[in-house]
Amino acid sequence: MSSRRIEFVIAEDPPKRLDKAVSRDVPEAATLSRTRLARLIEAGSLQVDGAVVQDAKARVAEGAQITILVEEADESHIGPEDIPLDVIYEDEDLIVVNKPVGMVVHPAPGTPSGTLVNALLHHCGDNLSGVGGVKRPGIVHRIDKETSGLLVVAKSDAAHQGLAAQFEKHTVERYYRAICYGVPDANDPRLRGVKGTSFERGNILKLTTQLARHKHDRQRQAVLFQGGRHAVTRARIVESFGTPGVAALIECWLETGRTHQIRVHMTHAGHGLVGDPTYGGKRKLAAKSLTPAGIAAVQSFPRQALHAAVLGFVHPVSGEEMRFEAPLPQDMADLIETLRQPAQ
Repeated sequence: MSSRRIEFVIAEDPPKRLDKAVSRDVPEAATLSRTRLARLIEAGSLQVDGAVVQDAKARVAEGAQITILVEEADESHIGPEDIPLDVIYEDEDLIVVNKPVGMVVHPAPGTPSGTLVNALLHHCGDNLSGVGGVKRPGIVHRIDKETSGLLVVAKSDAAHQGLAAQFEKHTVERYYRAICYGVPDANDPRLRGVKGTSFERGNILKLTTQLARHKHDRQRQAVLFQGGRHAVTRARIVESFGTPGVAALIECWLETGRTHQIRVHMTHAGHGLVGDPTYGGKRKLAAKSLTPAGIAAVQSFPRQALHAAVLGFVHPVSGEEMRFEAPLPQDMADLIETLRQPAQ
């Protein structure tokens, strides 16, 4: 297996730990993340003044000569599969795709194939330069299997590091379109009494809670106010349907990105998503609240009506600001058209 040799000198006033000093001073062109460097140190691939050092906490002095031997990226154990992809944008560092409903992002015990990663391995072929030492696409965020919409995936280690940092700092722009039960309006006194909810100017609903895995159902997330992870979702009404407001098309955006965040937050507010089998449930609708076709369309919608519509970020290599939009998938567009029909 071939390898490349990276050499550099520790600059003045280095951090006390070897791993931190190396991470600070390693040439940017080497595209080695902190995690990758830690693995290389542990594997004995780093030398200080000609001697192998495997202790990440070891001290290193200014002027020390660092040599790192980096093996070329291995082939991924995940197999490529010829699955069609809706590619919105692609360059040598990253790819933006519009994920269809029903596709899992990454292989797991229950879904070992047919995933976005399998499709990307086939689509990108030899254009993957290696993420974490393996030729694989770098997944920096995910959307649920039955949620459609935009995802950005890294093709190089440099892009993976840069995108991951933006997601960690919550600077990535992410807007979702969803169809929920009821209308989340500031004039609703019930909604104002729900803990963790507030309204901002422009009738924007803000949900602020903690989220954690449900105690009794590992497939669900639960709203908490102590423990768990901080989560903030905002939502505004785009269009309401029925008499009185039976459902609404809403736009949601995330300050944080937790598992099932929009789905569990909207359910907590009493406005679960239409079709959501885990949180939204099915609601009995009054006979005259919608047309018969509208009631049937809501009650038979087969998945959570949620679409990742907008994705914006700074290109991790070029520094260019990028923003992409994906239209609503056909099933949600058809549902909206049916809901717009006036009830008799």
